[in-house]
Amino acid sequence: MAAVEIVSFGYLHDAPPTAHLTIDLREHFRDPHVSPELRYMTAHDEPVRAAVLGTPGITDLVAATAGAVTAFASGPSAETVRVADGCAGGRHRAPTFAFALAELLRADGHQVTVTHRDLHRPVVHR
Repeated sequence: MAAVEIVSFGYLHDAPPTAHLTIDLREHFRDPHVSPELRYMTAHDEPVRAAVLGTPGITDLVAATAGAVTAFASGPSAETVRVADGCAGGRHRAPTFAFALAELLRADGHQVTVTHRDLHRPVVHR
């Protein structure tokens, strides 16, 4: 199978990284930032992952993105497939999505690396 690089990021910090697929999670999926009890947590915390993955449609999008990665990987190029997924601050939705996508792709035999560009950054106050 293919090598896959996944980068989660926050649109409020910098431009999206270059990728074959860029997934924008800002408008259609619940933002844990709006919940005071989740705001200062990250995707490393179970309550954040549960809130994001419990949002209707998110697991379907993870599966669809995995299918798109597999389609890219089946092409004649042996290059690494790059996926960038972003949310507002890069601490909740995007890294949770990246973790879930990586898990699914690894189960399908892909070699996956995950980088969280903005997970370490402070909470963006909006």
